[in-house]
Amino acid sequence: MTHVEDELTSQPECWTRAAAEAAGHAGVLPEPGERVAIVGCGTSYFMGQAVATLRERSGQGETDAFAASEFPHGRPYDRVVALTRSGTTSEVLDLLGRLRGLTRTVAITADPDTPVATAADDLVVLDFADERSVVQTRFATTALTLLRAHLGLHADAAVADARTVLDTPLPEGLVDCTQFTFLGRGWTVGLANEAALKMREASLAWAEAYPAMEYRHGPISITTRGTATWMLGEAPEGLAQQVRETGGLWVADGLDPLAGLVRAQRLAVAVAAARGLDPDQPRHLTRSVILDSTNR
Repeated sequence: MTHVEDELTSQPECWTRAAAEAAGHAGVLPEPGERVAIVGCGTSYFMGQAVATLRERSGQGETDAFAASEFPHGRPYDRVVALTRSGTTSEVLDLLGRLRGLTRTVAITADPDTPVATAADDLVVLDFADERSVVQTRFATTALTLLRAHLGLHADAAVADARTVLDTPLPEGLVDCTQFTFLGRGWTVGLANEAALKMREASLAWAEAYPAMEYRHGPISITTRGTATWMLGEAPEGLAQQVRETGGLWVADGLDPLAGLVRAQRLAVAVAAARGLDPDQPRHLTRSVILDSTNR
């Protein structure tokens, strides 16, 4: 078993622990009514997109998500939440340094013995969800679960659904598809972005992601026999039938969307295996992007 396989199968236990510990971190996480930005890079950015939508749509305050390198300096926030598994990502550390003394910051990380521990004002450590794999799975979803629980939006059904996903075979023919499109609505747009990233990282697959209602505005033109369109969350009326009429494979379920992301992680590993690739050694990638002064 690869590291990424071992780590993705442990997610139900990690989520249960994160949800139980959320109340203990309430003092440093955003309070209702605060104006908040959530930042990260890669996977962490996509988790930030999901959390931002969940928080704002639940009426807890205006919330934005940015890639750390694209943070809009000069826009006022009460708190900035940085997601960083490694605690060493250059763009995140640079941003936290620039915000020091101006905006309260909290970092959610897997490793407290890294520069982020002193770069942020407050720290939340999820070391039980740390990973050896370059490809993120459980840390990202555990951080999202922590924040869902903090918002009062976590349900035990998500954990049960993740266990179901881990015990259920992937849909027939899915691994053989040549192109994958992931769709989301609301907070699951971030999950769709992350699912597509997992496919690209682990299996070098052609994968993309869109808000579901945007799919009809051009992207559906590439859907045909041998492609898959995967909906995370509730689908727009009539879209499943439209995809089937193209000859493409439609994938959806009634499970918690975060469990659907676990299913997509499994697909990425399965496609990698089918193509003779090692998902623990993704091409051109390292566990953390650390830049020198000439690359910033």
